[in-house]
Amino acid sequence: MLRSVKELQKYSIDATDGTIGRVKDCYFDDDAWVVRYLVIETGAWLVGRDVLISPLSIGESDDQRRLLPVSVTKDQVKNSPGIDSHKPVSRQHELAYSAYYGYPCYWGGTGLWGGSAYPSAMLTGLDEDAILTRARQRHTSDDQHLRSCEAVKGYHVHASDGDIGHVEEFLVDERTWAIRYLIVNTSNWWLGHQVVVAPAWIDEVSWVHSKLTTGLTRRQIQDAPAYDPQLPLNRGDEEGIYGHYRRRGYWLDRSELEAA
Repeated sequence: MLRSVKELQKYSIDATDGTIGRVKDCYFDDDAWVVRYLVIETGAWLVGRDVLISPLSIGESDDQRRLLPVSVTKDQVKNSPGIDSHKPVSRQHELAYSAYYGYPCYWGGTGLWGGSAYPSAMLTGLDEDAILTRARQRHTSDDQHLRSCEAVKGYHVHASDGDIGHVEEFLVDERTWAIRYLIVNTSNWWLGHQVVVAPAWIDEVSWVHSKLTTGLTRRQIQDAPAYDPQLPLNRGDEEGIYGHYRRRGYWLDRSELEAA
């Protein structure tokens, strides 16, 4: 199922012994376009402090009550490494966070999460081999690639033949936590429409100039199957979109098939 970040922000985070707070933002990896952490606003419980929650600890959502359960205690969260949500999260901070919770590191493998397509597999030991461990160690000094979804909203999006609008939202796969689509508001070009663009179709990103460029043309985008932000995208809708652009669906990749 695909969820927008805006929808996630309506959810509370439930620890094993009580509510932690609400989703405030998501940090995504700008290389793989995968949400690595939820930023949780703790409110009156931990006044003035935001905390990170990894998808590694998130269980199945309770949509009726709008809850995301996590397999950590409130005390663990309270004593976890602090963050400043106004500053980038460094790789060193991620190492401290992973060590604190006893989580494996997601980087260094060939999948979205270590050697797998989805986070839960990392906790089963399936990808814990010596080769992957050495690969992680080699990447411990990498520059961070984490971006705030809230900060990227508003970025300009350009087709090969002109501006098409700005980033309005993100659609996130709840199993893999991959960002599957950027929702682009085209009001300055094509009034009254929103369109979806997959990160794989983004050819260039200028983080300095807040600009994303795709090789798609305006005509291709206008002729694509209509996107209605009020209706959830199902697999049939996605097949229509990918078919229109003559792209191979992400769900056909081997790693995705294994995650299904």
